[in-house]
Amino acid sequence: MTDQVTTRTDINTFLRLAETYPVADVRSPSEYSYGHIPGAFNIPLFDDKEREEVGTRYKQKGRTDAILRGLELTGPAMHRKLEQALKIAAGGRLLVHCWRGGMRSEAMAWLFSLGGIETTLLEGGYKSYRHLVLERLSENRKMIVLGGLTGSGKTHILKYLGENGLQVIDLEGLANHKGSAFGSLGQAPQPSSEHFANILYSRWKDLDPGLPVWLEDESRNIGSVFMPDGFYTNMQLNPAIVLLMDIKTRLPRLIEEYSCYGKDELEASVMRISRRLGGDRSQAAIDAIRKGDFAEAIEITLQYYDKAYLYGLKRKQTQEVVYIETDSDDIETNAQKVVEAVEKLKVV
Repeated sequence: MTDQVTTRTDINTFLRLAETYPVADVRSPSEYSYGHIPGAFNIPLFDDKEREEVGTRYKQKGRTDAILRGLELTGPAMHRKLEQALKIAAGGRLLVHCWRGGMRSEAMAWLFSLGGIETTLLEGGYKSYRHLVLERLSENRKMIVLGGLTGSGKTHILKYLGENGLQVIDLEGLANHKGSAFGSLGQAPQPSSEHFANILYSRWKDLDPGLPVWLEDESRNIGSVFMPDGFYTNMQLNPAIVLLMDIKTRLPRLIEEYSCYGKDELEASVMRISRRLGGDRSQAAIDAIRKGDFAEAIEITLQYYDKAYLYGLKRKQTQEVVYIETDSDDIETNAQKVVEAVEKLKVV
């Protein structure tokens, strides 16, 4: 068997190589689940319990004792880890990282080399990747923020603009949440805030920095996910285009979107904002849901959301807020109005 070389590289080179070769994240399952390089495979050296035990040994008895215990714990499963690596390696090559680029990735690189795999380790590990993600997402780049009252079709407008060649990132899509108390309905589990930033960067890095990126106006958090501070700050400083549409025009879309869910789910969503909505209005909304009058329930909750959103607009740091009144719910029509408003700002 030919001995294979293990090399180290910086995060920028590592990510370029990751466009061609698979990445093996050898941290524990919980570390990986909380946040990882999108597309990376998890081949953990230790499971969560083993990692805790070895870490405690290292602190209490030193490096050598920790290594011996680690070998004792992982020895019987080493063949399975190598089998996993052999299945995913491309052209006999694999990119490997742990948290800091230390013992875990070195140990797994040695193991993989026994199977003839050439490995490249990430200098600084996943920690260096996170530093890059937060640094790049804090860069001041052109954005156009599309705002509007709940039910204005903002997500659909952005999708239309993306299909017609503009640079668009669907923040709510990445967060698996539609941004309100009802936003989790029908959605997959949300990522951690850390992994949301990783996913966001995977989209952000491929966009042309010379052209603006279109985003939907959001609060700092989308459900349980919080946006990176620097990224959110930049959103607040960039121009905002705000759609103003009366409740009657918005109702049909909202009824279609939410009436398909169970009454218990809708009632639970109302209860999440009951303190802000007020006891009487909360009960009125719940009563409307129970009798199937979704239009009334939506109107009651929109009174809260409209007031909260308009208040938030007054606190925006940007001086460039353009309001567009529309009496149409047609996506193409409103998208055209939005584009015309942006052209007047001369940011494209």
